[in-house]
Amino acid sequence: MPLKLSAALLAGLLAASPALARADTVQTVSGLSMYGTPKYGPGFTHFDYVNPNAPKGGTVRLAALGTYDSFNPFIVKGLPAAGIDQTFDTLLASSADEPFSEYGLVAESMEVPPDRGWVVFNLRPQARFHDGSPITADDVLFSFQILRAKGSPNYRAYYQNVVKAEKLADRKVRFTFAPGDNRELPLILGQLPILSQKYWRHRAFDQTSLEPPLGSGPYQVASFDAGKRVVLQRVKNYWAKDLPVNRGLYNFDRIQIDYYRDSTVALEAFKAGDYDYRPENESKKWATAYDFPAVRNGEALVRTFPNQRPTGMQGYVFNLRRPLFRDDRVRNALTYAFDFEWTNKNLFYGQYQRTASYFSNSDLAAAGLPQGEELKVLEPLKTEIPPQVFTTVYQPPGTDGSDYGVRKNLHIAAALLHQAGWVVKDGRLVNGATGQPFRFEILLDQPVWERITLPFVQNLKRLGISASVRTVDSAQYKNRLDNFDFDMVVDVKPESLSPGNEQREFWGSASADQPGSANLAGVKNPAVDQLIASLVAAPDRAALVARAHALDRVLLWNHYMIPHWHIGYDRVAFWNMFGMPPTVPRQGVQFSAWWIDPVRAATLATRRKH
Repeated sequence: MPLKLSAALLAGLLAASPALARADTVQTVSGLSMYGTPKYGPGFTHFDYVNPNAPKGGTVRLAALGTYDSFNPFIVKGLPAAGIDQTFDTLLASSADEPFSEYGLVAESMEVPPDRGWVVFNLRPQARFHDGSPITADDVLFSFQILRAKGSPNYRAYYQNVVKAEKLADRKVRFTFAPGDNRELPLILGQLPILSQKYWRHRAFDQTSLEPPLGSGPYQVASFDAGKRVVLQRVKNYWAKDLPVNRGLYNFDRIQIDYYRDSTVALEAFKAGDYDYRPENESKKWATAYDFPAVRNGEALVRTFPNQRPTGMQGYVFNLRRPLFRDDRVRNALTYAFDFEWTNKNLFYGQYQRTASYFSNSDLAAAGLPQGEELKVLEPLKTEIPPQVFTTVYQPPGTDGSDYGVRKNLHIAAALLHQAGWVVKDGRLVNGATGQPFRFEILLDQPVWERITLPFVQNLKRLGISASVRTVDSAQYKNRLDNFDFDMVVDVKPESLSPGNEQREFWGSASADQPGSANLAGVKNPAVDQLIASLVAAPDRAALVARAHALDRVLLWNHYMIPHWHIGYDRVAFWNMFGMPPTVPRQGVQFSAWWIDPVRAATLATRRKH
């Protein structure tokens, strides 16, 4: 006789198995948002921050620093060429005017159940690689498998909760996720770059190569001079050029990227007209270096564009793999030796704000003392996290900006070091038990950081600490970071408006010993792991914000980094040859939405001749 199931048992089976989920509970959508409904509906024609009728054509010249030795941006080995990511398409494309939403690119639509326990991507029949071959489910599965097996550690971190990847049809792929709440995973899979299985079948994916790989994106490599220049050519018959997510974007016919030794040389090249567009991240240059004839006569323009994206955290990061930095009192003490106010006044022309959160410039930054949902997340970890999390609002040590303003802070630092067992003998700070001197190296990759770091070193010297500064080339720098061969470096932890799985790569214990991971500090903290898991499992935006606040506080009070500074706008200099949309989205300047204005370009060319 037929087996009869109770309503409760049937509901349990439906929840446990995607294959048994009722068809009417599964949505087929053209866009996904982390929470709520995506801004752009199924019939949208273009993003609001582009000009859908932007003219195509022309060559734009850009600059990069250092060198490159590979066209494979997906592995730890090598230095990938700038712009190479534009030769690869992904399953979905992100919008720049939402916290975290994606829309169909290689995938025409997605199927997701309410709990997002799995996702199906339905591929567009017209999707093609540059050689005209179709993008199939086999290519998607190959891309996922090779990136997880041989790609950079971040891919393993992102995909660790994918328990099954399967081909349902030639253009249909399903990814099934481990039990638990992780609403971000369908969006994470949407960012999967699509690689050609046929192309890579007889090539070593985990080795560097200067053979331009087969891609499917808006550009392909037209020519290159290894380590010095790469030229990208817009694909004329690009299969996705008329899709809503691409309309008004990728307007330059050619992108020429020249490499320069450092930012000072690159700036002089810009002023000489050797390239066309320059984002500026140095306050001194912004304040003093752009008053040259072309700016005064309007041939070159200097603009700021406000943004609403989290600034993330930039700072000196401690390598906790070094015994010297394992005591949080030591890390806290060194924080008192960095005088931001003096630095901002004397080196930065007062342009910056001190960073006091890993999510500055957003609602994700912790404020006040924890309460409500945030407190509920933190209280079970009370014995495992710094007590200040519950009692004190984190604020980096400050001064009055005078030449002597850091003195009080150095007294506090000395007391903390003494508590941690360090004593001064003959003007040197040594370990009271072993006599080991307090000595470490600050590793840099650009000379511009020396003028910022040397005053910090002088303050450390007043504590009896011997800190040396070493600047190395970009290849050596990357190799040393990949292998965690450093004491202290400048690190940047970028953040989005929807943080999630990437936090495992930044701070998770599993990534601490993986060469090439972004966990430069070497954090292995079960409480941080739990907070990351809680953040990833946030059921709605309000919970995400509260859990980001909790993670923010715990990271800050563990003193893994000495916070630097931030601004809430983009600084850009460019030659007056571009058109741009009137709308700047919350993520800031979108240079891929700019175009060469024929009239302005002709006027500029004429003036340059004279």
